[in-house]
Amino acid sequence: MKKKVVLAYSGGLDTSFCCIYLTQDLGYEVHSVIVNTGGFSDEELKGVEERAYKMGVTSHHVVDETKNFYNTCVRFLIYGNVLKNNTYPLSVSAERVSQATAIANYAKEIGAEFVAHGSTGAGNDQVRFDMIFNILVPEVQIITPIRDLKLSREEEIEYLKKHGVDMNFEKAKYSINKGIWGTSVGGKETLTSNLGLPEEAWPTQVTESEAKNLELVFEKGELVGIDSEKFDHPTKAIQALQAIAQPYGIGRDIHVGDTIIGIKGRVGFEAAAPMVIIKAHHTLEKHVLTKWQLSWKDQLSAFYGNWLHEGQFHDPIMRNIEAFLTDTQQNVSGKVFVQLNPYRFQVIGIESDHDLMSNKFGSYGEMNNAWSGEDVKGFSKIFGNQVMIYHKVNNQAKND
Repeated sequence: MKKKVVLAYSGGLDTSFCCIYLTQDLGYEVHSVIVNTGGFSDEELKGVEERAYKMGVTSHHVVDETKNFYNTCVRFLIYGNVLKNNTYPLSVSAERVSQATAIANYAKEIGAEFVAHGSTGAGNDQVRFDMIFNILVPEVQIITPIRDLKLSREEEIEYLKKHGVDMNFEKAKYSINKGIWGTSVGGKETLTSNLGLPEEAWPTQVTESEAKNLELVFEKGELVGIDSEKFDHPTKAIQALQAIAQPYGIGRDIHVGDTIIGIKGRVGFEAAAPMVIIKAHHTLEKHVLTKWQLSWKDQLSAFYGNWLHEGQFHDPIMRNIEAFLTDTQQNVSGKVFVQLNPYRFQVIGIESDHDLMSNKFGSYGEMNNAWSGEDVKGFSKIFGNQVMIYHKVNNQAKND
């Protein structure tokens, strides 16, 4: 009886190799699973299923994690305005946690003896998948053909050609991962420190040239409306904004970071909706939150983003930070006005019932209504009192 293996499958080059290798070379009964985190259309999912069966899988299963991915992860990235190294909205690293968790649960459900993934030995995904499988299904063995065989993309392409696989190998030169929180693009240029991605490597081409003004509506930190349209779930608002903003080439960048295994890495990404949402949300927060709410949010959010990036979603500290972040969003409601232009966007301003920049209390640099000049004189003296004492004492000690 063949041994049962659940394969994390996307239909791309790496997982296509794994399908053939696991079925034909190792003789396993392969059950492919694709976890949709908002990056696949129904038509694309159907195409992935057809390819999986052509490559010999016993069964193919689709897990739609889009709403769950948002509810358990993405919304906290928005609450925290999380940008890794001030650049990257964790487009892929966040969804890998959701995908690995869903695959582990499916392996448990069908009683598989093995789980497999197509990660290489040089990146972060191998650690994320391995660690989450070890946490959630420690009794299931992990198989990683690409990593174990130390294969290059060129060697994978040659192997698939020998086995009669017909796919767009020119496109396969770039590793593309698409989800609701952005799309990553890896290729020969991202293996260097100096080359940018060519125009044709970006999944979405720039087709918009005229400026466009948008009104984004937030309720308790979540995007719920665009202009006059309201959405029944924030995932739909994100996807609608992505469709509007991505053709402007907004959110394209290359992230340079430290991998979990200690080497530097580069990856291209396009994430129009995430970048616009994060910047719009942050602007709204700066109007409605206090100085120390913003300060502590920055510190905890940075830790949350880094720990999530390294796959540690199941650490209970993450639930603690999520509770804090959720509590900070009670007054983060209002409208944010944004203008889109080719390759850039600008946050124009906000309207909110909770705006602390109220002219009832004064206008910055101009007029105050809630205090007098004498009040400020006294406050300034008291506010600097301890530092004044410090300098006075230590200057005296120097002179003695």
